[in-house]
Amino acid sequence: MIIVDTALARREAQGRPIRVGMIGAGFMGRGLANQIVNSTPGMRLVAVANRTLANGERAYAEAGVEPVRVESAAALDAAIAAGTPAVIEDAFELLKAENLDCIVDVTGAVEFGARVTVAAIERGLPIVTMNAELDGTVGPLLAHRAREAGVVLTGADGDQPGVQGNLMRFVIGLGVTPLVAGNIKGLQDEYRTPTTQKAFAERWGQDPYMVTSFADGTKISFEQAIVANAFGLTVPKRGMNGWDHEGHVDELTSRYDVDELRELGGIVDYVVKSKPGPGVFVLGTHDDPKQRHYLELYKLGTGPLYSFYTPYHLCHFEVPNTVARAVDFADAALAPPAGPRVDVVATAKQDLKAGHALDGLGGYDTYGVAEASAATRAGALLPMGVAEGCVLTRDVAKDDVLTYADVTLPPGRLIDTLREEQEKLFA
Repeated sequence: MIIVDTALARREAQGRPIRVGMIGAGFMGRGLANQIVNSTPGMRLVAVANRTLANGERAYAEAGVEPVRVESAAALDAAIAAGTPAVIEDAFELLKAENLDCIVDVTGAVEFGARVTVAAIERGLPIVTMNAELDGTVGPLLAHRAREAGVVLTGADGDQPGVQGNLMRFVIGLGVTPLVAGNIKGLQDEYRTPTTQKAFAERWGQDPYMVTSFADGTKISFEQAIVANAFGLTVPKRGMNGWDHEGHVDELTSRYDVDELRELGGIVDYVVKSKPGPGVFVLGTHDDPKQRHYLELYKLGTGPLYSFYTPYHLCHFEVPNTVARAVDFADAALAPPAGPRVDVVATAKQDLKAGHALDGLGGYDTYGVAEASAATRAGALLPMGVAEGCVLTRDVAKDDVLTYADVTLPPGRLIDTLREEQEKLFA
């Protein structure tokens, strides 16, 4: 966002940087910390909350900064006022601090992320979420709560949903009607596990469960559900098309039936091995024959579908743009304006026995699949974001989609309360 650099430069010159609190200090959090500290004028990472303080300190240390440890909101406010970066164990104490302008959730944890987001909305702080799993489970409800409270809650620039969101807005601004919002993957294998992904995770210093969620399709299902919910799109079928296509995404303009896309109101989809990966694409139509003439002149082809793409996604590098958009312009990079259109449902990765407690995202037990929300509701299908910790009440065969009738939910979870509230609100 070109206007953002001007706004941040003005803040730097005026000595009033955006004060950011980050919750979570894993692989992405460390990258974001380094980006804000060393490459983002007009912004300061004033605090990191992490249940393991050493990990918060590591995030700062890798950026070349030595923080102090604090235990309370008052102590944190004092550190921020003194210009001293701080780490704190309790994220909810961080949220009580007065000297903050924005919160970034980099946890990837559904239940904890839900509690943090609800607390931040109640506190009145803008929230940038990198928590796709939470967003794809109860994002529409949380966005509704944020709007009611006058708070900006937004997905992040840089990751593929945010890049798609920016591309969608660009395409719509041209007068093009987007009919496919697509994601480009290099690998898709529903049966990958933390064991198969261990070496890759170790090479890049990542969590093997998170890496597995990329490989087994869970992450892309959440990502595309988020885009669908933000732009009123659906899926062409359970799981999306997910075609293997080793050519360029421009070639996909002939693979879809435009009338079917229009009838569905537009879809989210993904392809594997396409170029330019690992980017995103949008396919759309233009109703004005005069403009179609110009599009052909500008080498976009004869239609009816035209291809637009971004050949990369740079994850944490672009997140500071989202912070500035939220704080200075009240602009969400990605947020659902209404009820859910697409959910992610839990599917058995192996044969599972009654009495078994399901493990987490990117684990050994389940993978997530994108499904139309109407079908999820009609079948009482179990959302992937609530599956962890559920105990099976019957045997489930490999590749079966789980339902609420198949499990007993863990007691006392906020995510279940929010999911029920979302279903009632948007019924």
